[in-house]
Amino acid sequence: MPALRILLIAMFVDEAVIQVKAGDGGQGCVSFRREKYIPKGGPDGGDGGHGGSVIFVADTSKDTLLDFSGKHHWTAPQGQSGMGKKMSGLSGQDLLVPVPPGTLVYDAEHKILLADLDTPGRQVVVARGGKGGKGNWHFRSSTNQAPRYTEPGGEGQQRRLKLELKLIADVGLVGMPNAGKSTLLRAISAARPKVADYPFTTLDPQLGIVELPGFRRMVVADIPGLIAGAQHGAGLGHAFLKHIERTKTIVHMLDMYPIDGSDPVENYRKIRAELEAFSPELAKKREVIAANKMDLAVDDEAIDRLMSALPDKEIFPISGATHQGIDSLLETLWTILQEARSPEPPTQPARTSAD
Repeated sequence: MPALRILLIAMFVDEAVIQVKAGDGGQGCVSFRREKYIPKGGPDGGDGGHGGSVIFVADTSKDTLLDFSGKHHWTAPQGQSGMGKKMSGLSGQDLLVPVPPGTLVYDAEHKILLADLDTPGRQVVVARGGKGGKGNWHFRSSTNQAPRYTEPGGEGQQRRLKLELKLIADVGLVGMPNAGKSTLLRAISAARPKVADYPFTTLDPQLGIVELPGFRRMVVADIPGLIAGAQHGAGLGHAFLKHIERTKTIVHMLDMYPIDGSDPVENYRKIRAELEAFSPELAKKREVIAANKMDLAVDDEAIDRLMSALPDKEIFPISGATHQGIDSLLETLWTILQEARSPEPPTQPARTSAD
């Protein structure tokens, strides 16, 4: 009997809307002391336990919001009711929910940002548990020595949240479909995105870790190809442009010899227009142009025309297939990252004269 083969398909999910509910606090207890030789003992009802809170934790083992696509309700345990002999009820455990680093947490009803979990290990309480109610022991007094009422437990916070994932990478690869982004990512890292001779082979963002000599490392993100009108929903890249908003620099991949006969300079300007329309802040990021597929060149006409049309741009002739010029590109990217990471020198306070 042939073995049963199961195909698992990993989905990239970068948005989700969920409902979270913290645990309610436990009810306080009505109880009176009952011991031998102690008639009419006083109240000794204990407090209810606190409800558990819902806490999001940035976990590096997660890289997508897929866990929230099939589970939309997340509820923390309730606190137990109080007991006699002044014993408090057991508090509900906090519900720790792992999310990928780079997750933005919004209040879906009020449209406000609650937290940006951009650092691994960072935590945020998105729904706070209710307090436990007080037992009748707290309500004794000289005029009310046998209180028969307690305090109810507080309700746990309930929220409707929108989660949005923005990948955390140092470098973002952008460009037209079939510009060679995936080929470059395969050449410089252990990532294995799909490569084929037709457009939109990359359907989801891909991350790769680039190892440089001297124990240097940087993270590169490959974004699905962009086309004109991307910010209005054309193509695939419009849904993933947000993933390069966190990057420190952009590598604009250009196919110097496109099979459709289009002009690389015009292709560059189209993608730049899409970036500027999507986010002015994104368009201001440091940019490096990788003139790809130079292994097909028979002369310098194409690269000379590109450099002449874009004289103020950093242009690197490369070939992802043959690794031509890649080392120089990576070293430049590392220098750019070091400049971006270095803290700005402190400014001297302005001197004021004492009158």
